[in-house]
Amino acid sequence: MHLYIHIPFCKQACHYCDFHFSTNLKQKTALVDALCREIDLQKDYLPTRRLETIYLGGGTPSLLTETELETLFETIHRQYTVAPDAEITLEANPDDLIGPASDPLRQLRLFRKYVNRLSIGIQSFHEPHLRLMNRAHSATEAGRCVQLAQEAGFTNLTIDLIYGVPADTHGIWQTDLAKAVSLKVPHISAYCLTIEPGTVFGNWHKKGRLQAAEDEFAAEQFTMLVQTLRENGYEQYEISNFAQPGCEARHNSSYWKRRPYLGIGPSAHSFNGVSRQYNIAHNIQYIRAIEKGDVPGTVEPLSRADQVNDYLLTGLRTKWGCDLRELSRLAGSDFQVLQRTELQNLYQQGWLSLENHLLTLTEAGKLFADRVAAELFMVESDEE
Repeated sequence: MHLYIHIPFCKQACHYCDFHFSTNLKQKTALVDALCREIDLQKDYLPTRRLETIYLGGGTPSLLTETELETLFETIHRQYTVAPDAEITLEANPDDLIGPASDPLRQLRLFRKYVNRLSIGIQSFHEPHLRLMNRAHSATEAGRCVQLAQEAGFTNLTIDLIYGVPADTHGIWQTDLAKAVSLKVPHISAYCLTIEPGTVFGNWHKKGRLQAAEDEFAAEQFTMLVQTLRENGYEQYEISNFAQPGCEARHNSSYWKRRPYLGIGPSAHSFNGVSRQYNIAHNIQYIRAIEKGDVPGTVEPLSRADQVNDYLLTGLRTKWGCDLRELSRLAGSDFQVLQRTELQNLYQQGWLSLENHLLTLTEAGKLFADRVAAELFMVESDEE
């Protein structure tokens, strides 16, 4: 079983981000108290109370104080048994990991008491790109924080990068990749920059101040990413995720494999195998509801089509692919018969392959993962 906790606070707003967060930290302590109360309220949501992974995401969980971390983990351990080898991840920004000159490892030692894996949001090692994205850290801090984390005893590290940032050449991306590889972290996640409505980038794009990178430009950088990391011993086990042998992210893999998980906090999602739950994405309303003993979430029962489509959308992105037998079980009918025409078209296009009951994307198909999944989606029937 898997637990996600959303910490919806940031020092400043990144220009590309459309996640739920607030730069007003006044409610941080009250919200941590509400998170603990929700853990108590939802303690029986999962089939068992043994946790294999815990993930603190956001937002910026590295903004939490020692007291707030201690409060959260005391609550978790009161309600759950945490497996001895559990993967416990905290998302962090580089500037939060670097302590004062007198003791630069102080903050990292604090986090080391509670978590055994750090996910560091570097995004780029190029100063102008960091400023463009409104990141709070510098290019120097981006590399330095990883080295400090390793000195503090973190062996399980992942860094985030962003590609597809508009530029004249691929030189900046090549340099970013070379720097990332030189840090010798066991896991790297890389995401294509998307311009989302309602973000600063979205507004700039609407006004003509920012142009999105051409699809071909982004695709070329994706190909460079895959080739560079493969040459340096990383396996692409999910479209955006690359790991050294045995270092795949266990928590994120649980989502892609449709394992039950509980999401705590405003905007957090949960899944128990038959339904999804969405918490309200509003800090004050979330706190008020929890104080009254209510979980401010919407429960959505999953139809057969929902479950099939969820599995396709996530499973096809991974090296494990989608098992035709599981698709047929979820669909209540032979999936190969249901989607015969669509499957044949995707085989012929060279985007999808079938071996030992497993549907997986080809190298070419990885550029069109969401499109491939959408072409195989089931449509709701009147009987459901």
